[in-house]
Amino acid sequence: MPALCRDCLTQFDAGRRCPACASPRVVAHPELFALSIAHMDCDAFYASVEKRDNPSLRDKPVIIGGGRRGVVSTACYVARIRGVRSAMPMFQALKLCPDAVIIKPRMEAYVEASRAIRAMMEELTPDIEPLSLDEAFMDLSGTARLHGAPPAVMLARLTRRMRKELGLTGSIGLSHNKFLAKVASDLDKPHGFSVIGRADTQSFLRDKPVRLIWGVGPAAQAALEQAGIRSFADLLRWDRRDLAARFGSTGDRLWHLARGEDNRRVSAHAPMKSISNETTFHEDTADPELLDGHLWRMAEKVSDRAKAKDLSGRVVTLKLKRSDHSLLSRRISLRDATQLADTIYRSARGLFDQVGNEGPYRLLGCGLSDLQPAAEADRSGDLLDPAAVKRGQAERAADRIRARFGPDAILKGRSLR
Repeated sequence: MPALCRDCLTQFDAGRRCPACASPRVVAHPELFALSIAHMDCDAFYASVEKRDNPSLRDKPVIIGGGRRGVVSTACYVARIRGVRSAMPMFQALKLCPDAVIIKPRMEAYVEASRAIRAMMEELTPDIEPLSLDEAFMDLSGTARLHGAPPAVMLARLTRRMRKELGLTGSIGLSHNKFLAKVASDLDKPHGFSVIGRADTQSFLRDKPVRLIWGVGPAAQAALEQAGIRSFADLLRWDRRDLAARFGSTGDRLWHLARGEDNRRVSAHAPMKSISNETTFHEDTADPELLDGHLWRMAEKVSDRAKAKDLSGRVVTLKLKRSDHSLLSRRISLRDATQLADTIYRSARGLFDQVGNEGPYRLLGCGLSDLQPAAEADRSGDLLDPAAVKRGQAERAADRIRARFGPDAILKGRSLR
């Protein structure tokens, strides 16, 4: 069976240790050197950057996140052993790990590290599809002749370089499609390398829970369980048409994934699906003026990002989280796509007026989706609001002034609330 030492990159027939350096860090699989779709996921990325930059944190539990009212962005593996997880409320994380070192995110440091890793990936293949700062798909098909080594060797070389040159580790999943590559990268964290081949796809998936599927969260899992679907084996018993009839396009996708089928290409230019901004309050609040001020500032931030990327969107979303962590989400489809803060704010404010008395709230968020190029945005105006065109023109003029004199050159009164 083909095998690879992840420390010295020696290729050999399967064994428990490398014959060249005696390292036990060996990956072996019948299809090891025939697969080319990979997913690389950095290990506890934010926390790892903090520990790299501050060695005194090395053996301590580290949580990246806000104050007691916030949520965990990520946690190191020392904290994870004690039950701390990403997106967990901070107060709950501190109950599980009271001696944790809490660090506010340093995004500039994480972006810098991410760019360095991305540069290393680009030396392997141009076909890279980033999912976030710390993970990406790679398609290394056809690169063996260029590098003089199969993709598995180049991926092991990548994580070795990351460790030596950047002081960071990552876990590799290697398979024959994106779905399975992402599943594989989670199998042996941290600093893992796992392979799912074509021949063992069905046997690997059969007894796995459906929550293994990326995108199947608690709500989707509950809906599937209501239909008696808990494992991939359960999915396999369903007819394709019945799944589609019950779950729509998601049902058809599940039918294919149950068989390990995923025809999506690794795309270096995957389109952005949404733009959003949210904040968690230090104390629950139902104060309408305070919430309105936050909503305006969020609409401005969403608008600024849309304008910077020359995008617009037809769907405005409002997100609210109550003190018991239950979520409220509302959305509205606009007649025309927009990128104007005024339109985004007024749409979100209308949604808030429908549910605003159900607080107090600990989190507020605003987003824009169904994105498209901005060329045709905000063209026809609002027949029910004749002043909308003038407000839009004023906003564009304010944008030009800010671009020339700085972001604080013009402020709206509501942004000071």
